[in-house]
Amino acid sequence: MLPEHLRALLNAVQSGDLEVESALAQINTPKPPSLSFAEVDTDRLRRTGHPEVIFGEGKEAADMVHILKHLQMSNQEGLVTRLNNEKAAHICDALPTAIWHSRARVLHLPGPQAPIPPKVRGTIAIVCAGTSDLPVAEEAAVITEAFGHPIKRFWDVGVAGIHRILKHQEELQSASVVIVIAGMEGALASVVGGLVACPVVAVPTSVGYGASFNGLAALLGMLNACATGVSVVNIDNGFGAAMMAMRINTERT
Repeated sequence: MLPEHLRALLNAVQSGDLEVESALAQINTPKPPSLSFAEVDTDRLRRTGHPEVIFGEGKEAADMVHILKHLQMSNQEGLVTRLNNEKAAHICDALPTAIWHSRARVLHLPGPQAPIPPKVRGTIAIVCAGTSDLPVAEEAAVITEAFGHPIKRFWDVGVAGIHRILKHQEELQSASVVIVIAGMEGALASVVGGLVACPVVAVPTSVGYGASFNGLAALLGMLNACATGVSVVNIDNGFGAAMMAMRINTERT
């Protein structure tokens, strides 16, 4: 149990909002049984501030159900990325409280108790060049929202119509960090990097014609950005961008 969760329990007991026995039941949660096929890292929440997230590609739906149950028994929420509709339907049948975000390809299983909201520096702006990039952008958005960070979406603001991003300049400047998702040549990251003072996390996508080389052109373009303060994650890695942005946006005590 995280120190802030324990502190909240003790405060609730002290104020009379929670019975001692109920608090003890939450503290003395039995350890879930081990799984033969997976070593679930339930200590990751304490170490990093975020629970383990399951990468769904290549995994059996039944195995993911067991992992998610393991996380729930540890009083943690569960997230699965890169799911398809068939596997998501199987998990939702087994775990009715699960929430399926089909465009993001992310499944969210809320924990058995409400999480304590993180202490944040401000809002994470998520900027998406075109509607073809939305699956990656929504992956970043769903992850950040699930972990309690306020976000604002700016969709379809690519450089082909530069006025679309420029009209949001004031809002972007008020963000604490900006995630930029773009395919093709990936130029949007440099544009945004030249408009804001906060860190920019750039995500190249595999969207584009043949010479885009499935996102390699956008990746190289972002890595060679002339704007300062731009860092780059892997192709289509909305999850990685979300995790980086949340670490930037979290106030450390």
